Amino acid sequence: MSFGDWIGQLENWIFAILAVGTLSGAFLVVHSRNVIHSALGLVLTLGSSAGLFLMLGAEFVAWTLVMVYIGAVIVLFLFGIMITRAPLGYESDLSHPMSVKVTAAIVSGSMFALIGWAFLDAFGSVEFPVAEGPTRTADIGISMFTNYVIPFEVMSFLLLAALVGGIVLARQDPEEVDE
Repeated sequence: MSFGDWIGQLENWIFAILAVGTLSGAFLVVHSRNVIHSALGLVLTLGSSAGLFLMLGAEFVAWTLVMVYIGAVIVLFLFGIMITRAPLGYESDLSHPMSVKVTAAIVSGSMFALIGWAFLDAFGSVEFPVAEGPTRTADIGISMFTNYVIPFEVMSFLLLAALVGGIVLARQDPEEVDE
């Protein structure tokens, strides 16, 4: 076996491991009765997805996934659970009879099939141009700050307005506390 064949086999094995990690993490998110275990399953899913993006040569998307979702959203989620002292574990109030579960599965499967059919009907014959070679992170940055500088600034002001609005809504006036 040549070195090229060995590398090809290694890429297939790495892909299989990352795909199994993604699917098992997603299964853990959906089927775990403990919120902390679900969050850790989401970390496994997102980390494996980032690995798949790295294999595709999309390092910007992979590291954004790691930094934003794993580094910020999951940590915020876990801190929110721990600070609010939310009950962890199984909730007996949430159990449903089997007929409700079967009905939900049929309805969600039908909706998935309907949306998939509509998507394929609308975009089935459209051919999208493929970029020549992998896109580097520097190319994305240059494009963002030259061609798309106005939408980038509009989004930054929109996020700033959302941040200020969230602070205003969360702030309590001292007069309201005394009442």
